[in-house]
Amino acid sequence: MNKGMKIGEIAKATGLTTKTIRYYELNRLLEEPERSESGYRLYGQEDVERLEFVKKAKRLGFSLEEIRDILHLHAQRQAPCVHVLALLDRKLDQLDDIMKEMDEFRQELRRLRMESQVRLEQLPEDAR
Repeated sequence: MNKGMKIGEIAKATGLTTKTIRYYELNRLLEEPERSESGYRLYGQEDVERLEFVKKAKRLGFSLEEIRDILHLHAQRQAPCVHVLALLDRKLDQLDDIMKEMDEFRQELRRLRMESQVRLEQLPEDAR
């Protein structure tokens, strides 16, 4: 695999800071990178994809420990343990709840928008 990106480049590619990337390495969310002859960390596309996954999982409310468990399971290509399956089920249920709440809120905003438009149209031209 071609690992030619330095930490600043992968930070730019993922929208993360170099400090965050180092923190993720420290917490084993990202494998320790290869090093150049001069000691620079070198990353590849697989690292970008992994960091994107971590970002999405964090945004959806997963803890770093939960993310690490999922990544470890994926890397091992093993059948998931009951704990990980339960975690995934809980997170899926949480996402379903969030999506339902967001849909309800979107409908409420649309209703308010339509009501506001009707009120605006009822005003005299010089009061708009």
